[in-house]
Amino acid sequence: MTAWGPPDHHDLHEQPPRVLLVDDAPINLQLLASALGRGYELHVARDGAAALDCIRREPDLDLVLLDIHMPGLDGFEVLTWLREEFPERRLPVIFVTAAGDEQAQTDGFALGAVDYIVRPFSLPVVRARVQTHVALKRQTEHLERLAWLDGLTGAANRRSFDQRLAAEWRRALRNRTPLGLVLFDLDYFKAYNDRHGHPGGDDCLRRIAALGQQSIRRPGDLIARYGGEEFALLLPDTDLAGAHGLAERLRRRVETCFACSGGDCNVRGAPGPMTLSAGCASRVPGFNEDPMTLILEADRRLYAAKVAGRNRVVATDDALPAAGGVA
Repeated sequence: MTAWGPPDHHDLHEQPPRVLLVDDAPINLQLLASALGRGYELHVARDGAAALDCIRREPDLDLVLLDIHMPGLDGFEVLTWLREEFPERRLPVIFVTAAGDEQAQTDGFALGAVDYIVRPFSLPVVRARVQTHVALKRQTEHLERLAWLDGLTGAANRRSFDQRLAAEWRRALRNRTPLGLVLFDLDYFKAYNDRHGHPGGDDCLRRIAALGQQSIRRPGDLIARYGGEEFALLLPDTDLAGAHGLAERLRRRVETCFACSGGDCNVRGAPGPMTLSAGCASRVPGFNEDPMTLILEADRRLYAAKVAGRNRVVATDDALPAAGGVA
């Protein structure tokens, strides 16, 4: 899962809390580890830069225990970078430090810390505070999953997709990395729905969403129900070849899955079993562009796939068809 938006479908409550300990003094790291005891997955960083590297690598962190006074980036700077680089990521940070003056605590909370612990500290109190903030984070994520998921398919909903796209676009613009997008929908789905009824159509959409979820491998990738029988795959750090390859593998999986389900999957008026058509796009965002640029590019190519005969993936604008309707 990602640390924001709709995560994948495993139950976070079954996993041990993932906590990052950040301090330049080994004795302090040992004390914090002792305070938490067993039942935690601990990550350790000895300076601010290492802490940020860990946060980038570990999207499923539940909490950070962060010292303030460290060589290089101090704790305040680490938290500032975290909030700027990952504005959508609700990763709770607790300062654990000897700087117990009122101004330091006020500054820490102003930057977005959820708590502030002054050394020397009580081990049970540290443990209790960590447990409380981890529980709050996971409860919030559970409620957000309900709000950000499509009720029928379990994929992300349109609201979730739009917000995630905006966040990934900003990140790709800042880091000068490609952002990939695949838009796909089901061929002749109306005929399929008419033949099998709404329960059969609903089951088909759930199966397609499950196959799409299985096709994405990285925590940052996202599948969303874009509308009706149309879905979107959002693929950070993915060039056009990568987006095309993933879409083509998904197309083959859908074709194989429904073909193996027997003749009942055939659609009257269609040349064969249920298939999908897809349009792919990828770009490094420009400063004068917005995310709609990427959507329109993928949508044009999805339309081209439909016009060209369906059951195919289009990843370029070569020989785009003239405007016209597609059933």
